[in-house]
Amino acid sequence: MNGRRTLLVASMLAAAAARAQAQAQAFPIRPVRIVVPFPPGGGVDVFARAVAPALQARLGQPVVIENIGGASSRLGTQAVLRAAPDGHTLLVTNDTLAAVEALPPRGATPLLPGLAPVTLAIDAPNLLVTHPRSGIADIQAYAARLKARAGSVNVGVPGWGTSHHLTSELIAQAIGARPEHVSYRGGGPLLADLLAGTVDAALVTLGAAADQIRDGRLVGLAVTSAARAPSAPAIPTVAETIAPGFEQVTWMGVLVPAGTPPAVREALHAATRAALDDATVRERLAGLGFGVVGAPADRFAQVLSGTATRFAAVVAAAGITPADA
Repeated sequence: MNGRRTLLVASMLAAAAARAQAQAQAFPIRPVRIVVPFPPGGGVDVFARAVAPALQARLGQPVVIENIGGASSRLGTQAVLRAAPDGHTLLVTNDTLAAVEALPPRGATPLLPGLAPVTLAIDAPNLLVTHPRSGIADIQAYAARLKARAGSVNVGVPGWGTSHHLTSELIAQAIGARPEHVSYRGGGPLLADLLAGTVDAALVTLGAAADQIRDGRLVGLAVTSAARAPSAPAIPTVAETIAPGFEQVTWMGVLVPAGTPPAVREALHAATRAALDDATVRERLAGLGFGVVGAPADRFAQVLSGTATRFAAVVAAAGITPADA
């Protein structure tokens, strides 16, 4: 009897493995949708559009980007959670995913349990940036103005409770005075208002504003990485100017709905990794200040957990509550 049971279990496991292999070999069978949970023009959107053509070439199916902004990325993330777990809907997002888990709206269901990490794609500095008419010449002037009168500078962030908002709060903690934060539905609308002079400054991913800084329409005050960004070496770091030891980099990655077969997730990681290794893609990403990581799912899961823990500490220290949104 035991022998028969062992044989039956072995047969079931073999059949399951065969089905998974068949799914991976058949995948993808239709266009792949990338959901970017922010409006066009922000850092995540810029990254997704830089990688999509190479990913399409590797997958052999059209790759379509859909921007679903709102609620600090929750709306787009929830759209992915509702999608079929078959690998044809991907979430490309940043560390705001961890930030909204640290500051969820009242009664909100946690997002992370419904998602499966695929690839930790890139990391990049955040950037405190202003426009030439603001009168803020450098990060020291920014700090001095805040210290003279807290709230005297309004700083746009691409959503309340996003990673950029919490990074700005970390800078404020280092200065000892907080700006007035103005929440936008993503980096694209925020940068449009910054260019128009509607807000004094903004906290965005370096890649979102790199081109505007090069042509002189915006002024980079400081990056949040430990060292200066190779793509923008003239912009100092927060650490070397006002807060020794300061470091807070953003990351971006690919996730799918939980329940997506492991073989399909592995196929997506392989395709994403190959796209990131494409010479044209690497050159474009480097020019935007993005550093290619390409780490697998287990490493991505660790980074997600660690980022959520750190942002929870920021929320507690700053006394931020969902009612502020």
